[in-house]
Formats: sequence, C-alpha cells, structure tokens
Amino acid sequence: MSHRFPEFTASGTPRELGREIGEQLGELIRGFCTSALEQVNRTMKVSRANADRVIHTSLPLAEAYAPDMVEELRGTAEAARVSLEDMLLLQVRNQLQADDAGCTSFSLWGESGRIVAQNWDNDPLLDPLTVVLTRRPQGKPALTTVTQAGLIAYIGFNEAGIGLCLNTLPAPSRTRGVPHYFTVRGIYESDSLEGAVAAVRRAERAIPANIMLTTPQGPADLEVTIDDVRVLTDMNRKQVTHANHCRHPELLAINDQFPELIGSRGRQARIDLLLTDDGGHDEIPRAMEALRDHDGHPRSICRHPNDDPAHGHWCTVISAIIEPAARRMFLTRGTPCDRAYEVYEMR
Repeated sequence: MSHRFPEFTASGTPRELGREIGEQLGELIRGFCTSALEQVNRTMKVSRANADRVIHTSLPLAEAYAPDMVEELRGTAEAARVSLEDMLLLQVRNQLQADDAGCTSFSLWGESGRIVAQNWDNDPLLDPLTVVLTRRPQGKPALTTVTQAGLIAYIGFNEAGIGLCLNTLPAPSRTRGVPHYFTVRGIYESDSLEGAVAAVRRAERAIPANIMLTTPQGPADLEVTIDDVRVLTDMNRKQVTHANHCRHPELLAINDQFPELIGSRGRQARIDLLLTDDGGHDEIPRAMEALRDHDGHPRSICRHPNDDPAHGHWCTVISAIIEPAARRMFLTRGTPCDRAYEVYEMR
C-alpha cells in the first residue's frame, strides 16, 4: 500500500468547486456514502430512516449558516452521482453516534516555527477514503485539508495563517444542528482567532468538539459545547495541549458525566510531560518525536490495536503536523512509529 495520500485541487464558485470535487473523487465519495452508516453501526444501531430525520432537520440550519457550503455539496452530489441526502449523511454522521475520533493534539509557537499537530486515532477502514484536497473557493481563502472524500472540511490549514486539528470532546449533544464540519469550514473562512471563534459560536451546534488551532494571534484551543465556546491559550509558554476531556475550568464538571475516551487523561499527562522542555529542538522534529511516543503501548499517543471491547480496533490512522506559514503539512499514512512523515503543500 502506498504511504502517500492522493492529492487533488478544485476551484471556482461553490457549485463549480463542488462539481470539480465530485468529478475527481466520485468513486471514493460513492464508497464513503455506501459505507458511512455501516461504520456508524459498528458502535451503535441507527436505521437509515432515523439518519434521514437527522439530515432533514439539520439541512435548514446548515443552509442558514452557510448556503455556499450547501451549494458546494449540491455540486459534488451531481458530479459524483449521489443524492444530496447522501452527501449530508457524511456531514451529520457524528450526530448519530457518541464518538468520532480519539486524538492527542497540541499547538506550539517557537523561534523556528508555529505549528499545530495531532495523532488522529480512528477506524483504519477510513484510510482508503482519505485524500489531501486543496480548495480555492471564489472570494475566500484557499484551504488544504487531509479529509475523507466528501466532507466539507477537515484537518488542515488555510492561506490566511489558520491551522486546525480536531478532537472528540465527550459532552452533551443533540441530533439536530449545524453539522460540525460546517463550523470547521467556517473557521477556514476566517483569518484570525477572533474570527475562528465567531464562526463556531454563531452556529446552532449539535455536538461538542475540541478544535486545536494555530492562528496569527497565537496558539489556541476551542472547547466547543452545544451551549458555548471556551478558549484555552497560554502565551507565556506559547503552547496548548489537549486529549479528549474538558480542561477549561467552567467545563470540568462535564468530565464526571461522561466516560473517559481511550485513556484521555493518561495521554494528556504524557503529552504535557513530553513538551515540558523543548531542549532547543526545532518545533517540527520535536512534534514528530512526541507523536511517535509509545509510553503505555498499545494505548499510547502513537496508538495501536488492543483488546478494548469498544475501540480496540482504533489506531493512529493519520499523524499530522501543520505549518500554515509555509503552507504545508507533514503527514503519515498510518502510525508514525513505522512511517516517515511526507510533505504535502498547498497546490
């Protein structure tokens, strides 16, 4: 298997952009649409009728939030020969289940660069559906993301200096709301931390999420609940770290209501320890070393299959180090302990 993700570029008006994506990624999108509900049902049972109810109640909110994004999905659906409902299923599938991904992420500002990084721990069956896609939307910042084919946005960066990683945050949720990936795309349409927070806050959200950022104003982490957005920053140390539990003082009580996701506290303590002293290292090699860490293997920052009954099949599917100022990402396709990071640049 190739250790490099396929790369694509699309541009134009929302409908044109969507059609280019659908034309290039049609086979992968059809595969994802076919398997999306099956993947949800690996952890819980959701009928297509129930999924359609979530789609139809969320669509008006999505159109009110970002009509251009819905128009892009219409273009993609046309060119990929799937229905708009199928495209929306991809966007709302994490409104149908409790967990999306367990990840360890951090944002660093140093003398040698400004990065945001993470290990994305999830089902390895998503690997064949994953691509690196550069979008050049008319009148908005270009963005490059590593993403499953068909999603409106995912992990990556824009040309305005925003870099973004995503973590699951166990907290209260609901089925009806603006899809999470729409708010992520909204962040890519901004050029500042203030704009990023506003893009998330103005949505009627369905699920909680953690969004790790590097911005022109510094490193920041957004703990997003359905009620508000809390911002974590530390400009004295010029870094922020996060696993999969709430860290903001106003949200700590939520942790008592939800089970810990794949050893979140242990990974949090470990990444904090690894990043305590940079030892004069450049940020990118320092990040690579931390993301390859095997303390507690196989339930480590570099995660491997194990005997956990719910998530033992999860492993590190993607390791990402994002450097927006250089308009590039360092990615591994699979666990970073046995894969070399490869460079992907905005095309």
